Amino acid sequence: MTDRADPLVLDFVEWIAREPRAYAEVISTWKTSCPRLTIWEDAADRGYVARETLPGMGLIIAVTEDGEKFLRVNGR
Repeated sequence: MTDRADPLVLDFVEWIAREPRAYAEVISTWKTSCPRLTIWEDAADRGYVARETLPGMGLIIAVTEDGEKFLRVNGR
């Protein structure tokens, strides 16, 4: 884990924080063909976002407490 704020990870976590997002929406919006651009994986590995299942919504991606702290520390 790194203490350095990656701007794309920060943007991704901020986008998720606006509202829980359906897994399919997250994948289609943030997909990339570049193996070196791992925004989704970086945010999940750092514990900023997590998969959850909500009744009526199915599999969603939501910001964790660590993700909320990450946003606050970085002025978002």
